[in-house]
Amino acid sequence: MWKRDQKLTAGSQFLASKTVLSTWKEAMPGDDEAGSEQHAAKAQQEASEPMSEEMLRNAYHLSRLRSSSVEIREKGSERLKEELAKAQRELKLKDEECEKLSKVREQLEQELEELTASLFEEAHKMVREANTKQATAEKQLREAQGKIDMLLAEVTALKTLVITSTPSSPNRELHPQLQSPSKVVFKKGHSRNKSLSSAIVTAATQNTQLKPVSKDGREIDLILFEEFQSWKEDPTLDKACPFLERIYQEDISPCLSFAKHELTEAVQAAVENNTLSIEPAAAQALPVVKASAIECGGPKKCALSGLSRTCKHRIKLGDSGNYFYISPSCRSRITAVCNFFTYIRYIQQGLVRQDVEQMYWEVMKLRKEMSNAKLGYYTEES
Repeated sequence: MWKRDQKLTAGSQFLASKTVLSTWKEAMPGDDEAGSEQHAAKAQQEASEPMSEEMLRNAYHLSRLRSSSVEIREKGSERLKEELAKAQRELKLKDEECEKLSKVREQLEQELEELTASLFEEAHKMVREANTKQATAEKQLREAQGKIDMLLAEVTALKTLVITSTPSSPNRELHPQLQSPSKVVFKKGHSRNKSLSSAIVTAATQNTQLKPVSKDGREIDLILFEEFQSWKEDPTLDKACPFLERIYQEDISPCLSFAKHELTEAVQAAVENNTLSIEPAAAQALPVVKASAIECGGPKKCALSGLSRTCKHRIKLGDSGNYFYISPSCRSRITAVCNFFTYIRYIQQGLVRQDVEQMYWEVMKLRKEMSNAKLGYYTEES
């Protein structure tokens, strides 16, 4: 009975495997219709013939192989899908990174352009400043060379005057007593670059002895002398010192008082700063122009007094290109004040080698000239 049950179990397994085998064979493609018929006939023949155990085992193994191949295929498909999704995510990340790098590159390019523009602008600015400084330095150099030439000319003139004076051939500029009484010492007037008359006289009269007071008929005013001595100890051009304050009140201000007040103030400032120049007027009349609302006058009209006078000279204030025509009387007044300032500047610079009394009388003589000029006295040479 046990054998019978075993045979029934084997038969059922054989039928199941045969059914699976026939199904697999039907699913397999054939070469052609004849092959299909052969397979069908063969399948019928096998179905009619009883199968052995070996065939059953082969069919079983084949079934397991097919199921494992299906599983492998499904797993491979799932793995490929995962790798595809992973690759897509990586590509997305790469795209985002590329986009960020592109933005960074554009920002760097913009900053580089702005930096280049600012560098060029700064370079141009530095070049302009360098050119301006160079022009200023060249101008200062020319001015310094002009001043040096002026000082050298003054020193040469002083040396010439001192050396060329001998007992057999005295220099009349060094000895005023040899000149005619009508000859005025300061006949050349004042010019910023050519006013040497006062310095020449004071330097040339170093060895000239002071005449006795009784013979000249003059007497020292103690108050004025004390003020001059105090100023001589510490020479200054400050108007507040007693010495200059008195001279300003009594001589300078009245001498430089003209009808045109605005131009008068400018002239006084130029005289104080030693920036006023006087030169002969040109023969040909120049057109009348306006300069800072001040009339420049003309060859027939004085710019300071406003009167119709023959103007043989003209003045220039500082570096201005405007010239003002002045009458002989105005020129004499300006020249007298300029001579005074020239002398006290030489005292301040230590160029006058005289004793205090000689310098005092020279100052009194210059004050006398200012007094005469402010009263209207002038020579025809002026």
